[in-house]
Amino acid sequence: MDDHIVHHDLTKKLRFCTTLPSLPTVALKIIDLANDPNADIGLACQYISLDPALSAKILKIANSPLYKSRRVATNIRQAVSILGTHTVIVVALSFTLATSLMKAPTGQYATVFDNKAFWLRSIASSLACRALGEKLGLKNLDDLFLAGLLQDIGILAYSTIMPKEYGPVYSSTTDHDILLKTEREVLGAGHDELGYALLKQWHIPDYIAISCISSHGQPEPKELEPTLQACVAVSRYLADYFLNPKETGKISILTKAAQSWLNLDSTTLTEVIDIMESGLSSVEDLFDTTIHEATEITGILTEAKELLMIQSLAKVKELEEKSQRDGLTGAHNRAYFDDKLQREFLLSKRNNIPLTIAMIDLDHFKNVNDTYGHVVGDSILVAVVCAIFGQIRQDDTLSRYGGEEFTLILPGTTLVNSRNLISRLKDNIAAIAHKLEDNSYVNVTTSIGVATYMDGATNFQEPKDMIIAADAALYAAKNAGRNKIVEWNVSLQS
Repeated sequence: MDDHIVHHDLTKKLRFCTTLPSLPTVALKIIDLANDPNADIGLACQYISLDPALSAKILKIANSPLYKSRRVATNIRQAVSILGTHTVIVVALSFTLATSLMKAPTGQYATVFDNKAFWLRSIASSLACRALGEKLGLKNLDDLFLAGLLQDIGILAYSTIMPKEYGPVYSSTTDHDILLKTEREVLGAGHDELGYALLKQWHIPDYIAISCISSHGQPEPKELEPTLQACVAVSRYLADYFLNPKETGKISILTKAAQSWLNLDSTTLTEVIDIMESGLSSVEDLFDTTIHEATEITGILTEAKELLMIQSLAKVKELEEKSQRDGLTGAHNRAYFDDKLQREFLLSKRNNIPLTIAMIDLDHFKNVNDTYGHVVGDSILVAVVCAIFGQIRQDDTLSRYGGEEFTLILPGTTLVNSRNLISRLKDNIAAIAHKLEDNSYVNVTTSIGVATYMDGATNFQEPKDMIIAADAALYAAKNAGRNKIVEWNVSLQS
């Protein structure tokens, strides 16, 4: 089925859905403020004051241990003075969105979807995301809080717009990553994509919406600074452990995710859990909910520390992973690509499933190195890889083929279904702007050649034939003026 048609159908259902709770007027006004970099303090106070419950929450949060203020706020203006306009807007948005959407569902929807469990996990994720940001010294902790809260909103959207179809998918597993994979296989899109569409429909600030969908992709190269999406990604595994500390394997999954996304060790994770514990009561007060009884917290924290102390981070595996990566960009290296393509080709041939590869070459990149130096060139290469990692799925493979050329393996993907992704990658690379010391910017474009196996009448005999075909398509893209995508066909065979 065409991926574009599936996606269009889902977004259409989302747009005209009448069962998804509508956002209150106050929430809509606060979203407008959140999108305004010059939001007026007086206007923020005016909107918040329209909702007595929201006003009370803002005052309570301003005086909570989360913000460690020495002053006591007795009115909204004082709360804004203590917290700052941006924080007040984001906290208010978190509260109004959650309270409008947390209403218990009725009918068939209620039998399929555990609304309470979903929101407990969302709130625990927001607490975890903020704690990670605090430990790592990131700014705008409340952006982390909001992104953590909304990262899996697509699950709620799926359960609302198509409960009958989504029910068996949702009920088939309690593992988040398996659920995401099953959604893509059965419904044509993951809840990350549907959630992104919903957040865009609500006009939630772009950086929040993008962090939610990017956190469901692959980890960024570890050499980069911790990012919003990396904290969001780890927060859901922290929430899963925090809510289900007795479930076997949760701590192992958490440590692996924390190491992959943020390069965190067990000691740092323990400190993050301590920060979560200190902010727990404030967050529970904000949403009028209880994640854990006070008598349970000490036991959970003690057990977490014990498990983290004995949890091996699998150093052998880490060394093996490093040997498979390009030292500069964090993409896989050429040797790994050759081995991976061989395995995916045989799997595709054996099971008669499609396989797509793309050759990605940065246009005129030698001129960048010659004009601005290799330090600038290297920074651009890292930024390109980061942009690609933010868009591809966990089972896709990005490799540095050599110099400024990269390869992408898309298992189980037809040529048609690859088009949206590859077009998006080309546009994202073109949007990268590297700032120079003189405040000017360097941009690069890319030419891409695509080849697909087991999709249509023409097939390849060996993996190397796919590489030759994709390379021929890449050459055609460059010949056609660069900054283009060309799909291999028999006319390029010569």
